[in-house]
Amino acid sequence: MATHNLVRILISVLPVAVFLLALVFLDSYKLVRLRTVLLTLAFGFVVAFACTFVNNSLIELLGLERTNYARYIAPPVEEIFKASYIIFLIRAKRVGFMVDAAICGFAMGAGFAVVENVLLLSSLSEAGILTWIVRGFGTAVMHSGATALFGIVSKNLSDRYVSGKHWIFLPGLLMAIVIHSAYNHFFISPELSAVSIVVGLPLIMLAVFQQSERALQKWLGVGFDTDSELLRMITTGNITGTPVGRYLMSLKDKFPGEVVADMLCLLHIHLELSIRAKGLLLMRETGFEMPMDPEIPEKFKELRYLEKSIGKTGRLTILPILRWSSRDLWQLYMLGKK
Repeated sequence: MATHNLVRILISVLPVAVFLLALVFLDSYKLVRLRTVLLTLAFGFVVAFACTFVNNSLIELLGLERTNYARYIAPPVEEIFKASYIIFLIRAKRVGFMVDAAICGFAMGAGFAVVENVLLLSSLSEAGILTWIVRGFGTAVMHSGATALFGIVSKNLSDRYVSGKHWIFLPGLLMAIVIHSAYNHFFISPELSAVSIVVGLPLIMLAVFQQSERALQKWLGVGFDTDSELLRMITTGNITGTPVGRYLMSLKDKFPGEVVADMLCLLHIHLELSIRAKGLLLMRETGFEMPMDPEIPEKFKELRYLEKSIGKTGRLTILPILRWSSRDLWQLYMLGKK
């Protein structure tokens, strides 16, 4: 019996495990660290246990049949729970591109599916191998794919609307709920549903990877050149004749001289870190992993000191010359965790 259960679990788990490994392998810039993937998997385990408790409580409270519950109530409950950690990653600027969100979303769904299949062992003890093949290639991949698509859509909208409003997460969440609910309705046979998921999801992911890589290459090229030129002007003292220099000089009437000097130092350090982060990504693309620069922690410590020194008003004042977009914040986070 133990061997039989092990075979069923492996059949239901291997598809998402292989798919997740393939996504990590395809990430040529290694945007998502293995530690992040494993942590997200662990959160998926926790979310699955939490959803099991919530689902059982709601079934008893609402008095619904399990089939109707699985079609109409379970999808929003489970997708909201799975999306919660991905929302945190996006709002905390810990993902820079759609591919990051796709990998983290898939890892969350994979962790969820693993626990769900293990918990179903007792209730599906009489089910044949075909049932577990469907659960592995269909249900498990559906869970992972729905959360990955949520991450993709939400990251895309967060890049377009930098205000960070909560509504940017609704379209992706609704999409994940609809996919989940439609799958549970089995409008076509479970076997065909599994086939459609296995065939359709890789095509979507491939398109996302291609678009994300083009965006990353464009961002690296333009950003690296711009940051390098601005840093060169600051270092050589030629910044005063530039629009950035004139803007900083105009602040002398509004802030004490030492605060303006701190703003310039903040800009200098920010550019240094930005260039190092972009250089790190370029090295990763060629297969080289650069060692941790011992100066990086001190740079971040000085950056935090300068941010505190110029105050909230000062930080808002220099926003026009500091690109604090989600990707720029992400690259600093990535470098700080290197």
